[in-house]
Amino acid sequence: MRAMQLTAYDAPLEMREVDMPQPGPGEVRIRVETCGLNFGDTLIIKGTYQEKPPLPATLGMELAGTVDAVGEGVTGLSEGNRIAAYSGFGGLGEYACLPAEICVPIPDQMSAVDAAAFLIAYGTSHVGLDYKAHLKPGERLLVLGASGGVGLTAVELGKLMGAEVIACARGKAKLEICRQMGADHLIDSEADDIREAVKALGGADVVYDPVGGAQFKAALRACNPEARLLPLGFASGEVPQIPANIVLVKNISVIGFYWGGYAKVNPNVLTDSFKVLFDWYVSGKLKPHVSHVLPLQDANEALDLLRSRKATGKVVVEVQA
Repeated sequence: MRAMQLTAYDAPLEMREVDMPQPGPGEVRIRVETCGLNFGDTLIIKGTYQEKPPLPATLGMELAGTVDAVGEGVTGLSEGNRIAAYSGFGGLGEYACLPAEICVPIPDQMSAVDAAAFLIAYGTSHVGLDYKAHLKPGERLLVLGASGGVGLTAVELGKLMGAEVIACARGKAKLEICRQMGADHLIDSEADDIREAVKALGGADVVYDPVGGAQFKAALRACNPEARLLPLGFASGEVPQIPANIVLVKNISVIGFYWGGYAKVNPNVLTDSFKVLFDWYVSGKLKPHVSHVLPLQDANEALDLLRSRKATGKVVVEVQA
């Protein structure tokens, strides 16, 4: 089978012929149709992600496809079932063997492209806003990096959950997409003073931050008393240091949040969230925004769209039809 693999850190992926994987006990083999790319994939390539796989490694954190073979002891899944999975690795190969317990059946109405764009982005935003930050109707939500994969879903879900949404992104074109996804207020991170713009709107009750750096610092100073601030990534490349005096004086909660970690420590958090999200998708309340779909051989170009910030929402690779 074909797979796009990382053979050396900080180098392009290579198309390679590799052995077809065989499912072990508790595993299923997936015929991969689509793979959703994430900023974390670019960090793995650089060798700076929290997980560093032995090389060569097939990248691709989330995938969608059809169960092709079932390992010993698997119940609840059978050949022909359509599934999506947060796999961590393996999505950029034509077949992948994964634990059955991390595979999620997808609705008949959901396309393979939508399925590959769904789990991480919507799962991260829903667990972050609902389970961690306890976002309430009427609160003011500031979303940094609002045009990106997780940012855009936070805008969409925040509005669906009844919040007043402030979207912060780079440039008018990206902000227009945020507006279309439900944002009430728009802040241009290149042209506007984030701190002053948010304060002029009444301050933030919840901050959703996949960016870090200077934007984190500005958002912290625009928080209302008892605000909740969720750092979930550092796309800026700078991990901010938190001034404890501001947190103390305003009774602000800074809540660490790593969505993928719940797969090990409390998987029910993820499965409960997926039930809600799939129901919302089927009822037409959610629609993934996918700006680019590229074939497997163009996976390096697809990753460059993330690095260069040219993508909005998700970038999906079609592995096989």
